[in-house]
Amino acid sequence: MSAVKVNTPPGEMSIRGIMLPLLAIIVGMFMVILDGTAMNVALNQFMEDFGSSFSLVQWTVTGYALAQAAVIPLAGWLSDRFGAKRIFLMSIVLFTLGSALCALAGTVEQLIAYRIIQGLGGGMVAPIAMAFTYRLSPPGKQGAVMGMIGIPMLLAPALGPVVGGWLVEYVTWHWIFLINLPIGVIAVIVGLRTLPNLERQTVPMLDTLGMIFAPLAFAALAYGISSAGGEHGGGNGWTAPETLIGLFVGAISLIIFITVELRRTSPLLELRVFRSSDFTRGIILQWIVQIALFGTLFLFPVFLIQAKGYSAFETGLILLPQALAAGLFMPIGGKVFDKLGARPVVLFGLLLVSTGAFLLSGISASTTIAEIMIPLVLLGAGMGFSMMPLNTHIIQSAPRHLVGRVTSLTAAAQQVISSFAIAGLSTLLADRNKSYALTHPASDVAYLSFGDAFFLLACIGVFGVLVALVLRRPKQQPNEEGENKGPDVTMMMGH
Repeated sequence: MSAVKVNTPPGEMSIRGIMLPLLAIIVGMFMVILDGTAMNVALNQFMEDFGSSFSLVQWTVTGYALAQAAVIPLAGWLSDRFGAKRIFLMSIVLFTLGSALCALAGTVEQLIAYRIIQGLGGGMVAPIAMAFTYRLSPPGKQGAVMGMIGIPMLLAPALGPVVGGWLVEYVTWHWIFLINLPIGVIAVIVGLRTLPNLERQTVPMLDTLGMIFAPLAFAALAYGISSAGGEHGGGNGWTAPETLIGLFVGAISLIIFITVELRRTSPLLELRVFRSSDFTRGIILQWIVQIALFGTLFLFPVFLIQAKGYSAFETGLILLPQALAAGLFMPIGGKVFDKLGARPVVLFGLLLVSTGAFLLSGISASTTIAEIMIPLVLLGAGMGFSMMPLNTHIIQSAPRHLVGRVTSLTAAAQQVISSFAIAGLSTLLADRNKSYALTHPASDVAYLSFGDAFFLLACIGVFGVLVALVLRRPKQQPNEEGENKGPDVTMMMGH
């Protein structure tokens, strides 16, 4: 696979020189992630306004997630074929257009259809943004720069319920979508003026089978797993027909996809990157971290609403310290990563996450808000330290010309792993609730059940610590002159 090279003036490789392009990337990512979490608090209002059942309204979330899972595997190929800048901005435009349509929806069926349009745009934003940012980063500064775009990835999920809850309670749910319009326009204008035209990879032929079976596999797996547990606790169980059909179709499609991709010289997703032991160790650890981190992000808001009786808006406010801690420690973790590599940063971050989850496992009716804040801050700090350094380590472990394909691969896997964590925890909570209801007072059941779930997450975090011990710094990949340098970047500025 060849690439067109263009010499780049050194001044354009400084962190200061890439701040404006980073702004366009951060604004786009923040908008997409914020909208996803803000939507979750509006489901009851949708049921009331549209006169629909929860099972139908939930498809506003499920349809969006399936659309994301379907397009994520295509992001890398499309970026290589048509240019990362063009596809990134088109994704933002599609997401913004979908937002405008959602605000105009007159029926729940229309809202579901428009949310799918949103998902088709929003699904490609994160993997392209990750690859874009990494390739923009000055050599030796990748951790620090990746830490900057990691801030919206952790801030937005915590701010989403605050923004969404306030809009639903005091304005109208339509503004959850309308606020995306000026943000999307700003992201596109800034992106058009500042984002560079990164080098394109030559894509010899269209991987037709890959483009069919990759979206089918990841979307079907995400649907099957989500159906089992349900993001909002209303799952069908692992033996329900919907779950089994989704898992079966997803598994068969995945097997076919892997078989086809390993025989392609230019596959849609480059699975041969797993031959790198550094990459394989990193991505296995990333899956463990995903379960611990996103499991906690799912579990704690549910706990505050169901066990403590807080509103969605109050829950969002309580979660703010976690988001602020994550935002504060994210750039610190990136800078430490640049100096020491992934292992010490990820180890420390996972220790904080495990400690926070363990403290939450002892939660009870007498636990005060102040006592809740301490483990929340630990969880946020741990996420800030471990998340982006691990992502950067995985990207560094792959060949530079495959960066776009690697971020698509990891993002697609994360979508399935996150669904698995949510479904598994939902199933565990339901099981523990039934068990404790037989032997304990009703007032204690929720606290005991959530305590068990948090303890499980703490154990997963400890397991992640053990896996992190085998991480090592990837070998630098030499350029044509034989020098060990960072990723090559084409900085033909588009105005």
